[in-house]
Amino acid sequence: MKSFKVTICALLLLAAGACNRTQGPATETEGAEEPHNMLYGINADDYRTETGEVGSGETMGKILNGFGVSAYTIDRLDKASKAVFPLRNIRAGHKYTAFIHEDSLYAPHLDYLAYELSVTDYVVFGFHDNDSVSVRRDCKDYTLRRTKKSAVINSSLWGAIMEQDLPYALAAELEDIYQWTVDFFGIQKGDSFTVIYDERFIDDSVSVGIGRIWGAKFSQGGKEYYAIPFRQNGKIQYWEADGASLRKQMLKAPLKYSRISSKFTYARKHPIYKVYRPHTGVDYAAPKGTPVHAVADGTVIFKGWGGGGGNTLKIKHPGNLQTGYLHLSGYAKGITKGSRVSQGQLIGYVGSTGASTGPHLDYRVWKNGTPIDPLKIPQEPAEPISKENRPLFEYVRDRITAELCGDVKPEEQITQLDSLVLPATVAQPQQ
Repeated sequence: MKSFKVTICALLLLAAGACNRTQGPATETEGAEEPHNMLYGINADDYRTETGEVGSGETMGKILNGFGVSAYTIDRLDKASKAVFPLRNIRAGHKYTAFIHEDSLYAPHLDYLAYELSVTDYVVFGFHDNDSVSVRRDCKDYTLRRTKKSAVINSSLWGAIMEQDLPYALAAELEDIYQWTVDFFGIQKGDSFTVIYDERFIDDSVSVGIGRIWGAKFSQGGKEYYAIPFRQNGKIQYWEADGASLRKQMLKAPLKYSRISSKFTYARKHPIYKVYRPHTGVDYAAPKGTPVHAVADGTVIFKGWGGGGGNTLKIKHPGNLQTGYLHLSGYAKGITKGSRVSQGQLIGYVGSTGASTGPHLDYRVWKNGTPIDPLKIPQEPAEPISKENRPLFEYVRDRITAELCGDVKPEEQITQLDSLVLPATVAQPQQ
């Protein structure tokens, strides 16, 4: 009789269109109304939810046991989750949400527990029939909001970013884009920038980083440097307004986040020896361990102790150029005499070895064996916009610069760079 009743109940449920819970969030059938309250990929309208925060010393086992999950099931989950997210990796202060359903006797059962790894990432632990479990790692959906911001610099680029409450990632992105062109160690009060970028938002309110930089204008010392994104040779790079590449033969500096403590001169009073002697380099004061990068492609020709220069690297570059990096605390892995290095490659770390009063990098440049001021090196740009790409580039440039300098209609904005076609209304160049 009991078996017969169960069968009848099952048929009634099927006739009513009910569906069994699966090992993941239920998928919507075609034509069905879209759920209004999706959380972590789960239709929260089907559940009672409880939120909490991992306490100090609290384990996932303790949390799950509090929701009635058996020790046997927790052990199965522990084994199943090792490759996705080991349960022992939960941290105090992180939030979690429990998805609970009640059976016909109003007894609560935990179906899912979502644990937030970060502002954007989460993992969902599922508990199903027959004590089966599932683990799913995912990230929250975000929306992109196109934003244009301008700022005047009072002290540094990072200072301006913080003063204007802009995403910190903007400073790093602008430094990467302009690292060959703008002297960030020569920033003066009154320099300024305008930048167009996509900002990522979760729940339309929580900023979680930035996307593409759609254009920038950096004003330094009365000169304006534009950055226009454009795809050439299968790669999106940034270009000056005239189509020259922002990439140059050499980086402006071999490290970031520092200050110049001593410039190129033939008459500097040595801080240790107390006599006037040439200092044919630039000293960048920076914390010990700050990464040092090769300013250009080349070959390591010296690695070792350089007397007063301490741990030293010298690299030979095309065009009879040579660079030196002195007082290093150590070298990057794989850097040896004869090693080929690429522009921007990590080669060592700031230190205070040799005759030094504190951690800094003494950076030097030689041309044909003669010392030259690293801050005054003539910069040769990389390959410019090609002749066949110039009409389309100028179309992109004109719209980006118009947006940087004013307001444009959304339909006039450049929103993608992968399949651009020159509009028929734009005059084609004469052959």
